[in-house]
This record gives sequence, C-alpha cells and structure tokens, in this order.
Amino acid sequence: MENNLEQIMAAQRANTEVLMALIRTAFNGVERLTALNMAASRDFFGTGVANAQQALSAKDVNELTQINSALTQPSLNKWMEYSRNLYDLVADIQKEVTAVMESQYSSFAQKATDTVEKVKSSTPVGGEVFAATLQSFLNASNQAFGNMTNIAKQMSDITQANIQNAGNATSKALTAAAQKSSK
Repeated sequence: MENNLEQIMAAQRANTEVLMALIRTAFNGVERLTALNMAASRDFFGTGVANAQQALSAKDVNELTQINSALTQPSLNKWMEYSRNLYDLVADIQKEVTAVMESQYSSFAQKATDTVEKVKSSTPVGGEVFAATLQSFLNASNQAFGNMTNIAKQMSDITQANIQNAGNATSKALTAAAQKSSK
C-alpha cells in the first residue's frame, strides 16, 4: 500500500512540475507579447503622427498623393515586420509547449511500457491476451501522438511559408503601385 502511495505522490509531483513548466511558458509568452505590442503601438503611433503631419503639409492633391505613396511602403514594411515578430513569438511558444508535452508523453509511454511488461510477467494463464491488447493500445497511442506532432510541425512550416510568400507578394505589389503612382 505504501508503494502505491509513493507512486501516486511521485506522479502528482511530476504532473505539478509539468503544469508549472506550462504556466511559466504561458507567462513568459504573455510578457513577450505585451512587450512586442507596446513597442509596436509606440512605433505605430509615432509613425502615424509623423505621417499625418506630412500629409497636412501638402499644398495640393498631387503632392498629397505623392506623400501618401511614399509613406505606404514603410508603413506596410512595419506591419509585415510586426506580423513576422508575432508569428515568431507564437511559434517559439508552441515549440516550448510541444517540448514539455513531448517530454511528458515520453515519460507516460515509458511508464505504460513498463506496466505492460509487468502485466505480461505476472498474469495468470490467458493474461497474455490482455497484455497484448495493452501493448497494441500503447503502440497505436504512440503512433497517433507521433502523427499529431508531425502534422503540427508541417502546419507550422506551411504557415511560415505562407506568411513569407504573402509578405513578398504584398511588398512587390506595393512597390509596383508606388512606382506606377510616381510616374
């Protein structure tokens, strides 16, 4: 009985450590997100004020159009940089959470494998079927977890590529539009 209690307490300690690691990751992520948003807000506000002052200094519609065209690309570049920084932040947090979860799952899988081996060695005649079922379940669980991890990584890679492509396409389109309007 005491051995079971020790196992339960050890499991609780392990679960608490995982929970604390996830909470630390979440707080760290919120802190980094807040810093990113504050810096971006400060920058966007300063740029907005400067852009408004420039626009107000225009003497006619043509000059206002030229000023607007000149200000569009830098503003878009700032938005794209903010988007990339936000994506990088979220990707980093996802990697940290995934690492914690993979570590926890690896520990779970090892304990489950050990349990299956104990069941195999201590079961009465006919218990091999139960142990084989547990082993099959464990194998399927491991495969499903591996598939989910791979899918999450693929989705992350696809999202990164899409953000990069969208940024490049938008930048090219704005450059072309700015060149066209300046002619």
